[in-house]
Order: sequence, then C-alpha cells, then structure tokens
Amino acid sequence: MLEPGATIPDLTVVDQREEIKPLRARLGPQGAVIYFYPKDNTPGCTLEANDFQALSRSFADLGYAIIGISKDSVKSHVGFCAKHGLEFTLLSDGDGALCQAFGVWQEKVFCGKTSMGIVRSTFIVDGAGVVQKVYGQVKTKGHAATVLADLGQRT
Repeated sequence: MLEPGATIPDLTVVDQREEIKPLRARLGPQGAVIYFYPKDNTPGCTLEANDFQALSRSFADLGYAIIGISKDSVKSHVGFCAKHGLEFTLLSDGDGALCQAFGVWQEKVFCGKTSMGIVRSTFIVDGAGVVQKVYGQVKTKGHAATVLADLGQRT
C-alpha cells in the first residue's frame, strides 16, 4: 500500500460523467481525499459515500476534492450517484490499475473464503499528489468525519 511521502500514480481514468483525465488533474487546490471501496450500492459502501457527500462542502471549503474509486463500471457509478445524490467524483477502475498502484487490491477472507478484493482504504494527498496520510482497513461509520477532522487540524 502506498505510504506517506509516496507520489500517487498519474494514471488516466474515466469518471461517472465519462470524463477521461489523469488522476492528478482531479485534485483540489490543497489536494484530495481518495478513497477505495469494494462495490456500489452495498450497505457499507453506500454509508461511506453518503457520509462523504454530507460533508462534501466542508471538504471543498478546505480545498480538497473527494474521489471515490472502485472497479465498478461507469454505468454502475452513474446509477449509484443518481440513487444517492452523490456529486463528488467516482472513478471506474475496471482494469484495476489504480487498485494495484495504490496497493489496495489484496487477499481478503470473508465468511471463511479467501479471495482477492479491494481493501477499503483512504489516502489524503496534497496538491502535488504526495500522500500525506493513509487509513487502511477502514470502518465506514464515522470515517468521513474523522478524515475531515484530521484535515481541519492540518490547515
């Protein structure tokens, strides 16, 4: 997994608006909160997305973009955004290049079965694309508020 001090990869990815541009071009003036999640419209992922949306104005006021990333398709992201009123960027990492580059594609055990999947993780990056903080194996409840509080302490 990327560590603080690492520079994020500048891969070009498509978002829910079908805009194709490099990841670093999506950062806010101060940077971004980049979070990886397993799947659209699942309970934990929906809770996390709704929490980030509820606090999106506060993140923007601090100069940070919110970027959610999963391997779901653009079509899935469009539906997820429409259903839950999500206005921040969701990237479709269908080929898993971003998941691999950030190191969040890992072996997981669920109900006794081992498989590969996205480990729910969040990265705070600055405006130059340098990782400042990493949250691994995120628990969704209250996570967005924790990230916002941490950013508020940084400014």
